[in-house]
Amino acid sequence: MDHASHNKIVSFIWSIADDCLRDVFVRGKYRDVILPMFVLRRIDCLLEDTKDAVLAEVKFQKDEAGMAVLDPDGLRDASGQVFYNTSQFTLKKLLGNPSQLEANFNQYLDAFSPNVAEIIEKFDLRNQIRKMAVADALHGVIEKFVAPTINLSHHDVEGPDGRKLPGLTNLGMGYVFEELIRKFNEENNEEAGEHFTPREVIQLMVHLLIEPVKDQLPPVITIYDPACGSGGMLTEAQDYIKLPDGPIQSTAATYLYGKEVNPETYAICKSDMLIKGNDPENIKFGSTLATDEFSSLRFDFMLSNPPYGKSWKTDQGQILEKKGSKTEIIDPRFEVQLPDASGEIQTVSAAPAVDDGQLLFLMEMVSKMKRLQDAPLGSRIATVHNGSALFTGNAGGGASNIRQYLIENDLLEAIIQLPNNIFYNTGITTYIWVLSNHKPEARRGKVQLIDASQLYEKLRKNLGEKNCAFTPAHIAQITRAYLDLADTGKEAVDGLKAQVFDNRDFGYWKITIERPLRKSAQFTAERIASLRFDKRLAEEMQWIYQQWGEQVYEPGFLSAKEQKDALDDWLEKEEIDRKAADKKKLLDPKFWTAKRELLQAAEQLHQHLGDELSHDFNQFQKDVKAALKALKLKLGAPQFKAILEAVSWRDPEAVPVLANEKKGEADGYEPDSELRDTENVPLNYDGGIDAYFQSEVLPHVEDAWIDESKTVIGYEISFNKYFYVHQPLRDLDEVVQEIRDLEAETEGLLEQILSFSN
Repeated sequence: MDHASHNKIVSFIWSIADDCLRDVFVRGKYRDVILPMFVLRRIDCLLEDTKDAVLAEVKFQKDEAGMAVLDPDGLRDASGQVFYNTSQFTLKKLLGNPSQLEANFNQYLDAFSPNVAEIIEKFDLRNQIRKMAVADALHGVIEKFVAPTINLSHHDVEGPDGRKLPGLTNLGMGYVFEELIRKFNEENNEEAGEHFTPREVIQLMVHLLIEPVKDQLPPVITIYDPACGSGGMLTEAQDYIKLPDGPIQSTAATYLYGKEVNPETYAICKSDMLIKGNDPENIKFGSTLATDEFSSLRFDFMLSNPPYGKSWKTDQGQILEKKGSKTEIIDPRFEVQLPDASGEIQTVSAAPAVDDGQLLFLMEMVSKMKRLQDAPLGSRIATVHNGSALFTGNAGGGASNIRQYLIENDLLEAIIQLPNNIFYNTGITTYIWVLSNHKPEARRGKVQLIDASQLYEKLRKNLGEKNCAFTPAHIAQITRAYLDLADTGKEAVDGLKAQVFDNRDFGYWKITIERPLRKSAQFTAERIASLRFDKRLAEEMQWIYQQWGEQVYEPGFLSAKEQKDALDDWLEKEEIDRKAADKKKLLDPKFWTAKRELLQAAEQLHQHLGDELSHDFNQFQKDVKAALKALKLKLGAPQFKAILEAVSWRDPEAVPVLANEKKGEADGYEPDSELRDTENVPLNYDGGIDAYFQSEVLPHVEDAWIDESKTVIGYEISFNKYFYVHQPLRDLDEVVQEIRDLEAETEGLLEQILSFSN
């Protein structure tokens, strides 16, 4: 189908909304009618030629075969399609009885095969029919869709003016469909990336996916998209392989599989599969992350544009399970086997932060890769992500674990940076990831990064946020750079940059640097006075004590209504929100008495030990313990700790505090959490962690050490790091001269304006 015919159909269908629905639906709801009616008319056209044969088959099964339930196989054979309709009506025939239009229309819908019936349900078409019927718009809409001036059938027809109206091929149907979706998305200001990926981006993905193995394709090919939307990626991949005038023209049987969570988009995709002769049962409805619909299947090719920056909180219950204080992965798709810093293999989480689930879709595809013992070519994946998939998440976290798993298992072949504003309604930077579990020899142990962000053609008119596009030449250039494993360094060649890295170049050890806690201590009246109040409730206790003094220790005083109301009023005035349990403590004389007893114990210690300042907290603790023994004071560990904290403070000049002191022996120093720091050490650093620590850390902090128990491995990929080229600042004299030139030019203009006004 040529573009002129394609544009004519889009314009005609677009006009139906304005002509018939203007006063019935708000503009943002036009799509709720137009898209399902367009699909229905196309299905209706495909069934028109065999309508008599289907009715004859119905009559045969009922009258001659005496079947109480119709045989769907016979009906499909009669219709020549994988769907059928057993009613006497077509859309054209419905117009013959306007008074019974709504009832006849519903009867017509009831007679469809189950696969079409599900599409009608997901489109919520019956509800739209009711609204149109009430507003007396139903007849007009049907009349427009069956008008002789537009041809939605698959064969050529003659128009009212005698001119040929070319048939709408299945591929043409897909183009019209997606163009309508795009226009409606723009009208509604939706995130078009959620529904529609630009055609040229899909074409590039398909080239990267299939070109490397186009001469080795198996006789049966399966293609999968876990976030299939309207099915554009699936059908584009199929067309690339199968079209008679395409680049491959394979005779392989292709089978498309997908899953979609949005009911309307699912209906669009499933109807597209029906119309194009694919098996619609391979398109499933629901959340890909919540249920593994294709758990028993593996696929040759997988491609997707999953939602990014979108929470997967609603699916958490099917992925994660709380077991005591720990959260465990319960879906094997989202856990991986990885070596820890010591080399021991561990089962770890492959679940990224809950506010962005895009990498979960990638792991879903990885779990569906064919094993090499079953398929020599393995599987290939092309998927689109935003920049966060490259580097977000801490080392040891789900996102980093995913990157580590992909790279260390040598699955990642290449990442291609796309131009900004190439997607509709979003200007963010996006990237195509290419994965394979059967890399060619030249790619093993390597990852290619391609920067194609400056390779585009400007559009004459923006399509939402989309202001640029790839041309076929750009697609060919990027594909060639990928196939050739090009490495241009940081300099662009014909607008494109490419570099090849070893897998380990993206990995690092995250090490935790500790420094010793250093504390000084001294008993003073001011310091121990704070022990009268609980640290967490200090503000409230100080106010209460200022109000009522020693009365707070009297049984029943604080629990009186007057005191309770006064406390509530003060908390409300100060905008302090406290739970009932905290309020109960504040009004409990036993709670106050326990704090007073702690204060009194500290006062006795103060009197025994005096005001001597100590810069050795280790000795100070021993002196306090000895004093407690001499005074025959018994304190629990929490009370002992509270007193020490009240009379001590961090001091960089003090003696380091020993850790784990038992029987006079100590195991190293107590780390200071405020001085704790982390360093990322590249996996390919010469000499490893020890060499890095000796050269990069100890010269600056000589008392530091590494807490090896906290060392974790992380992976990140930074395009800015690898492709950034420093631009030197302009010469200062040059900038000053330019400013002076501008000032002189401004003064001249001002004189001209003033002389003109005079």
